[in-house]
Amino acid sequence: MPIQNDHEALEAIRQSAHRLTGGPRDLDPLLKRVGEARFVLIGEASHGTHEFYRLRAQITKRLIAEKGFNAVAVEADWPDAYRVNQFVRAESKDQDTVDALAGFERFPAWMWRNADVLDFIGWLRNYNDHHKLTRAGFYGLDLYSLHASIRAVLDFLDKVDSEAARRARYRYGCFEHFGEDTQAYGYAASFGLGKSCENEAVNQWMEMRRRVADLSRRDGRVFPDEFFFAEQNARLVKNAEEYYRSMFRDRISSWNLRDTHMAETLDALVQHLGAENAKIVVWAHNSHLGDARATELGPQGELNLGQLVRQRYGKEALLVGFTTYTGTVTAASEWDGPAERKYVRPALLESYESLFHRVGIPNFLLLLGDEQKATSLLRPPRLERAIGVIYLPRSERVSHYFHAQLPDQFDAILHYDETRAVEPLERASTWVHGEVQETYPSTL
Repeated sequence: MPIQNDHEALEAIRQSAHRLTGGPRDLDPLLKRVGEARFVLIGEASHGTHEFYRLRAQITKRLIAEKGFNAVAVEADWPDAYRVNQFVRAESKDQDTVDALAGFERFPAWMWRNADVLDFIGWLRNYNDHHKLTRAGFYGLDLYSLHASIRAVLDFLDKVDSEAARRARYRYGCFEHFGEDTQAYGYAASFGLGKSCENEAVNQWMEMRRRVADLSRRDGRVFPDEFFFAEQNARLVKNAEEYYRSMFRDRISSWNLRDTHMAETLDALVQHLGAENAKIVVWAHNSHLGDARATELGPQGELNLGQLVRQRYGKEALLVGFTTYTGTVTAASEWDGPAERKYVRPALLESYESLFHRVGIPNFLLLLGDEQKATSLLRPPRLERAIGVIYLPRSERVSHYFHAQLPDQFDAILHYDETRAVEPLERASTWVHGEVQETYPSTL
């Protein structure tokens, strides 16, 4: 059933909404709202929607060009994103943008190997080429890259200290019994079926922390950026080891560990860029960036990156979310499954997405503030949809909806009523059940 006062809420939204027409000034109200904020967290209601990627890139371009933002931190693995960072800063061997994105091989590759990200990375390289004193970097916040991060630590230590590299190889050799299967390691370590590598991962990270001055300077050569890259990889290995063990305890523990890692990585990036100079755009899913305290999961003990950033930086942080009513999305049907172009069912009637659909404005920006009538009328909890890398339409209510209080979750919302799937760089067309459906190779 519709929530009470929907008529009043619809009219208040119509009065407050800023129409998005595709014009050059569409985003002006949002840029004005950013003001002097140094952290703009831009979410997405799915990992596979073209409009979310495109608008997020457009907002980010203006933040870099007009407000001096100097880093983009994304829901991606640290080593893969750092390869892009080297490319956009003209410090890599990659000759073009496609090569720079080649590191994104792990499922779901389409999150970063897609046409919209390709365009943005090309723009960022060009911007940096013409603004060498105010270049912006590209960094990853996630922790899935345990083995790639181990290799990165060893590669750095081989270059600066062979004895330290020998010790690191000995410690990280603990993981070799399970090859690249991190979940098998987590299962065995959690249930006593194999040796835990916790001490080895922690000790390696602690050694790098203790020897920061020495390892970042050798034989008169200074490696501040390279050491920062290696140190973050060592911390990632430590946190990833704990994460894969926590997966077999309960969902909230592993979720909290992952988002805490992302917050720690963001804080480390702030210090690396200079605490007073850092201005960072964050790209991640709505579920990571909308304040968890304003959802049904907060009282259950779940936290997230958006909440942690708000608690640490207060009014210096602005949280922006996306919603959609229907359309298509690139998603899989199971973990490690092939990417598919799927139809997104119209949102459930009691959801925010359905309410925004009934506003009758196809695309709009809604700024949320205590002084606005729309904000107060949107505060009673409603359902909100979240589509990740997996989309299961047949169990949509259970799999993809949760209750939230949108005005406390975000500072602004961008609603696109009908959206289309993001275009992976690798794709092929097939027919499925008599309907045109896009499927993409699973070996990306």
